[in-house]
Order: sequence, then C-alpha cells, then structure tokens
Amino acid sequence: MNDLLRDLRIAACFLTRLPVRWPPDAPADALARSMRLFPLVGAGIGLAAGLIWALALWLGAPALVAALLALAAQALLTGALHEDGLADVADGFGGGSSRERALEIMRDSRIGSYGTLALVLSVGLRAAALAALGWDLWAGVAALAAAGAVSRATCPALLAWLPPARPDGLGAGAGRPSSEAVFTALGLALCFALLLLGLRHGLAALVLAALAAWAVAGLARRRIGGHTGDVLGAAQQLAEVAVLCAAAAA
Repeated sequence: MNDLLRDLRIAACFLTRLPVRWPPDAPADALARSMRLFPLVGAGIGLAAGLIWALALWLGAPALVAALLALAAQALLTGALHEDGLADVADGFGGGSSRERALEIMRDSRIGSYGTLALVLSVGLRAAALAALGWDLWAGVAALAAAGAVSRATCPALLAWLPPARPDGLGAGAGRPSSEAVFTALGLALCFALLLLGLRHGLAALVLAALAAWAVAGLARRRIGGHTGDVLGAAQQLAEVAVLCAAAAA
C-alpha cells in the first residue's frame, strides 16, 4: 500500500501542477514505476475538467463555451505539459529537414507556425467533440475522464516500445517502465473506457487512441529514431482527441 500511494504521489507530481512534493525516499526508477498509475491520475484530471464543463452548462453557458472552459481548466491543472510537447513535435517534424535539425527545433522553447496550427487543431477538435455532446452533463464528464485515462496510458507504452532519441532529456531520464507497469496502465485505461463509455464506444475509443499513438510512434522512429518527452506529449494529445471524437460519435 505504501508503494502504491508513493507511486500515485509521484504520478500526480509529474502530471499536474498540484502542490504535491516528490517523495524524498523515491528510488531512481520511481517515475518509470509510477507510470502504471498514469491513467488513474489522468482520469482525475479529466474529471476535474468535466466538473467545470458541467458547472458551465448548468449556469447556462453554450456548449462550445463550456467545452473551452473545461479545456482551459485542464491546461491550468497540467501546466499545458502535453500541449507543449505537441507543439514542439509539430515544429520539429514539420520544419526539420534532418534528424539533428528536428531535435534542435524541438529543444527550442519558441513556437512556430506548425506548432501553432497543431495546438489550434487539438483544442478545436476537442472543444468541438465536447460541444457535440450538447447538454448531456454526464456524457461530457465521462468522456473527459475516459480521455484523460486512456491518453495517458500511451506514455508507458511508448517508453517501453521506442528507444530514447537522445541520451539526455525527459524521455531518456524517465527510464523504461517494466512490462508489469505497462500492462497495468493499459488495463486501467481499458477499465475506464468500458465503464465510462460503454462496451461498443469504449472499444472504439481504445482502438482510435491506439492508432493515434502508433502513428506518432512510427513517425518519431522514422524522423528522430525514438522517443523524447515531446513525443510522449504529442501522443497523449492525439489519443485524447481520438477518445473525445469517439465519445462525440456515440
């Protein structure tokens, strides 16, 4: 139980801006071990955004306004961690003619045209998917919680599947999660998707999210030879878009 609570604390510390301190007794592989609980923390992030969505709708806000408020609250809670990764990957892969140039661009904190467009599309698609749910308060809360859980299960999976693209940085420093951590994360994502979205649409969301993460991983392998922290963020964003679109289609 102590190990479980410590892993949950580390996962929350890494994925959110909540005032959670890194455990002083954490082992060197603490982050990789805690990734088994990333979907649980992701579901909590999605639930918090979902409550903002429901509150805005209850107060009479249009569905699109409620969706944008929910996404803004989610970005504040996470510090836009994954959005930053998506923008960097879009700029690096779009503007880098070589592996070295792509990695150099991804290190640059400035956002270019590719990154800006990627963020606009990510926020726009997620907001449109939520708005399509209309006035169904539960549907929005469930979709955001499921998207938060499923999308963050892609992180340990990609870390285990791809080699690090460079010897330093978050992607290499996090370490490779064990098979147990990967399958635990995937199992949690499966449970959240089926419980919150139902059998048919939960499976559809899982398939679409897996395809999105697989596409990012395949592109990263070809362009830079592996993963970085930015690649993980991009995979999370596209997987979240996929889940919300599947929920809207339902």
